[in-house]
Amino acid sequence: MIKMICLILGGGAGSRLHPLTETRSKPAVPIGGKYRLIDIPISNCINSGVKRMYVLTQYNSASLNAHIKNAYNFDHFTQGFVDILAAEQTPGNKEWFQGTSDAVRQSRKHYDRQDFDYILILSGDQLYQMDFEAMVKHHIAQKADLTIACLPVDARDATGFGIMKVDDDGYIPRFIEKPGADVLPEWASEVSPLNKKRGRNYLASMGIYIFNRKALDDLFDNYPDATDFGKEIIPAAIADGKKVAAYQYEGYWTDIGTIRSFFEANIELTDHIPSFNLFDSRRVIYTRGRMLPPAKFYGGTQLNRALIAEGSIIHARVIDGSIIGLRSRIGENTVIKDSIVMGNDVYQTLQEIAVSQDEIPMGVGHYCHIEHAILDKDCRIGNNVVIKGGPHLPDTDADEYVVRDGVVVIKKGAVIPEGARIM
Repeated sequence: MIKMICLILGGGAGSRLHPLTETRSKPAVPIGGKYRLIDIPISNCINSGVKRMYVLTQYNSASLNAHIKNAYNFDHFTQGFVDILAAEQTPGNKEWFQGTSDAVRQSRKHYDRQDFDYILILSGDQLYQMDFEAMVKHHIAQKADLTIACLPVDARDATGFGIMKVDDDGYIPRFIEKPGADVLPEWASEVSPLNKKRGRNYLASMGIYIFNRKALDDLFDNYPDATDFGKEIIPAAIADGKKVAAYQYEGYWTDIGTIRSFFEANIELTDHIPSFNLFDSRRVIYTRGRMLPPAKFYGGTQLNRALIAEGSIIHARVIDGSIIGLRSRIGENTVIKDSIVMGNDVYQTLQEIAVSQDEIPMGVGHYCHIEHAILDKDCRIGNNVVIKGGPHLPDTDADEYVVRDGVVVIKKGAVIPEGARIM
């Protein structure tokens, strides 16, 4: 039996995902209509037999805490858990988490109580399906102190990642953070023939690490001021002569770091055969179980490449290439294309709607056209509203919405009045 625990990093303020992170942390951002980003690493762990997990949080963690509490309850026989470790000030430390490795170091007093030989460190804002059991077996076979999961990338993408040079035995003698294009040629590594053909000659760190327990303790003790794995701890491990191995991953992986990457990753889920497969009985994506009714449709709605979450009531004319989240209400003759509607946290009753006739109900009204947009939760979109994102729109910050890279993002709980035009 392989004794391994997992620490999932909740990330910082998530400013590049604003306004989706205005009231929630990055791992709590909804994805795929019914999930949250944190469900991805937790599900990968469960599917890999890793059932002792800590989630390290610092910013806007209330909704994340509630989701984890309601979603992940293991029975007494598995001895599994998903616990929140929030940044905390103590008599010996007045600082919040200063970086990835600092977050793990500050949490050491909590996870050290566990019986484990290996520690798996993940990010809470990535979309992928990976077998960590295979990775730790590779780590053990290599007799490594540290194993880094890596992804073949091309020269254009390589400048945005930590890039490793991998030798013929699968070890990493050199590592560099975000190399300039002028030095890239010397950082090429051996990759598969298919990746060579695609020009993916560089191995990028995925931010997924497995450490031997003693190796990580030694690095923390020897480098007490180091705050980041990529910039400090990994180069220090190589410099100290520790065995640092590479684990090449060939599957789908994307970092959800910006509004554009979040938007594209979601919309790709509606493809006929998406790269990230939600419909896989072997690699289930777990989330909170909700006692919601099935989605309901009226008026001959045309659906094409659409994911519709449970509890939705749809009168729309067309939903195309879009994701409709939990408890969504969409009015008559509305068209939604290439968009994400996150839905509502609660139902608004017919009586509440009738009593508040002067207020716009929760959901999307009648005769609307929504395209290339993200509607955060609990939005109220009036009748005859047109929202059309696209490259023609400059980045904009308004009270009720923002525009980022051509994507219009309606803020959580925003009210867009009848007849409004955002286009």
